[in-house]
Amino acid sequence: MVAVVRIHKTGGPEVLTYEDIELPPPGPGQIRIKQYACGVNFIDTYFRTGLYPPPSLPFVNGSEGAGEVIAVGEGVTEFKVGDRVAYTHAHNGYAAERLLPADRAVKLPDAISYEQAAGMMLKGMTVQYLLRRTFRVEKGATVLIHAAAGGVGQIACQWANHLGATVIGTVGSDDKVKIAKDVGCHHVIQYRREDFVARVKEITKGALCDVVYDGVGKATFPASLDCIRPLGMWVSFGNASGPVDNFNLGLLSQKGSLFCTRPTLAHYIAKREDLLATAKDLFDVVISGAVKIPVNQKYALKDAQQAQRDLESRKTTGASILIP
Repeated sequence: MVAVVRIHKTGGPEVLTYEDIELPPPGPGQIRIKQYACGVNFIDTYFRTGLYPPPSLPFVNGSEGAGEVIAVGEGVTEFKVGDRVAYTHAHNGYAAERLLPADRAVKLPDAISYEQAAGMMLKGMTVQYLLRRTFRVEKGATVLIHAAAGGVGQIACQWANHLGATVIGTVGSDDKVKIAKDVGCHHVIQYRREDFVARVKEITKGALCDVVYDGVGKATFPASLDCIRPLGMWVSFGNASGPVDNFNLGLLSQKGSLFCTRPTLAHYIAKREDLLATAKDLFDVVISGAVKIPVNQKYALKDAQQAQRDLESRKTTGASILIP
């Protein structure tokens, strides 16, 4: 029997159930992993609440983790027992052991710990595609990153700074201002007591930003559009405050012929070669020291309810993980 956190019906954190299930041997093309850490991400809450359709009911929540290969299925040649691996975007993550399609796993360099990996695969690869593919940040760019003290935000601020951008970050409390500055923000806006649009105009002397990375959603829309220069881009990649409803395309014309995209990591890593390249870029920048992965909250697997409550109430900073 294997300890997991399952959902039998969608709802609040209380629907997360800690229980034991039988786990069969790996099938063709699968590996079995003993997990040493499981990532906790906002997308987990979207599947828990039903905002994103769950794959089935019941299902094991979570989509990210890191551990050791303990068995391989027929046809698997890229991995062997004992390999250190990590993954993201694969359901059944909140578990002590799990089966995983081998083509969704990546080998973990020795220089990166299991806990780091579980805290960074989704968030770090999200930042990689946002900054290097969705809108390619180059030296001299001006970027606005909402929720700069959050898990994605902290990685994005460091990486954008490393690339030579001027980084403006927004945070929701005074204690997060220092965090944002420490991870590379040149300017930090506490949006609960400052008008972030007015401050962006002041900081940029009216030039505005080349791109706004917005993982907050409802609470920062449509004000985010007023922070973007003509022909700039609004990248809406998350819904931490709720989804953006009734989006009027005409706003893009009114605000300066803006570009807008709603990307997801799944499409950027659908091909194995893209998954490997994205992961390698992330591993390289972390190993170099340019980007540090702050794992600031650790919970026992059985405490997944509390982990998600803390995440949704904005009590967390950096990454959160579960330890089986």
